[in-house]
Amino acid sequence: MENTVLVTGGAGFIGSNFILRWMESGPASVVNLDKLTYAGNLHNLASIADDKRYEFVHGDIADRVLLCSLLDRRKPRAVVHFAAESHVDRSIRGPEDFIRTNVDGTFALLEEVRAYWVGLEERKRGDFRFLHVSTDEVYGSLGPKDPPFSEVTPYAPNSPYAASKAASDHLVRAYHHTYGLPTLTTNCSNNYGRFQFPEKLIPLIILNALNGKPLPVYGDGQNVRDWLYVEDHCEAIATVLHRGQVGQTYNIGGWNEKRNIDIVETICHIVDEMAGNGGTARRSLITFVKDRPGHDRRYAMDAGKIERELGWRPRETFESAIRKTVQWYLDNEDWVRDVTSGSYRQWIETHYSS
Repeated sequence: MENTVLVTGGAGFIGSNFILRWMESGPASVVNLDKLTYAGNLHNLASIADDKRYEFVHGDIADRVLLCSLLDRRKPRAVVHFAAESHVDRSIRGPEDFIRTNVDGTFALLEEVRAYWVGLEERKRGDFRFLHVSTDEVYGSLGPKDPPFSEVTPYAPNSPYAASKAASDHLVRAYHHTYGLPTLTTNCSNNYGRFQFPEKLIPLIILNALNGKPLPVYGDGQNVRDWLYVEDHCEAIATVLHRGQVGQTYNIGGWNEKRNIDIVETICHIVDEMAGNGGTARRSLITFVKDRPGHDRRYAMDAGKIERELGWRPRETFESAIRKTVQWYLDNEDWVRDVTSGSYRQWIETHYSS
């Protein structure tokens, strides 16, 4: 078994950040299996494209023949499973893709990984890990005074996306308890940072603010989320992969509960400062739009377990990391132009037309 990690969905937002960080931190090789749907972007990984330790494979996690041959050829010591459909609004408009990728795809991956793992010699079986990356949305919604989600909070998913991720979490748990597959699961809060596809709140607001477009805010803007800088998240995943207890779940959060309206106003202030505003504050562009169906009111994560047991805690505050994020979008106009062409514009027009 060579020192190789198989990453699924590695051309996406979090996956590409993870691969870049992983390859900077040591000599391990990475195989990136990605279907390259609308949110996958190989430009994110251009800096390592010619690195002999890196291999990109264009393919679907539901393709079991491909998975079998890839596992047999590269013999990874770990699988880090990011590949997922992940946007709630898209899941409301078209849930079928979410079931296919998040449920059926995870099942196919687990089956092929289990067959591969069973065939390893005993020492290598003991060293192998399957890390499944999931979301806080599986836990449902919190009231204003409810305690944050912990690893023992009952699941109560409220959107097709959340339900599909809950199903995948349950499959991963079952494959550990039934077959002994050495799994780890992480459930994270809302991520932000470089390479995030601009249908999500923070990059959408940054880019609209830069271009003088309306800044759409759902409902009354009082929905609360815990915000996690993507580079902190990637460090946490690596920590769990190295030191996490097999069969356990670890919540990863940023200890940053913020109302959506506060996020938008903060970004307006930073963009005004960094790009100038011509005398008109960008707050004037805020536009309240019809709320999404079943919009969860509050998410909050108790990340105490990973802190106590594994010693991880986020390095960045929201205030420091949001400035880095805004600056990155200002400095990477070519990347923005590439991802905001064609199908993305059609999606935005369709989704926000009302």
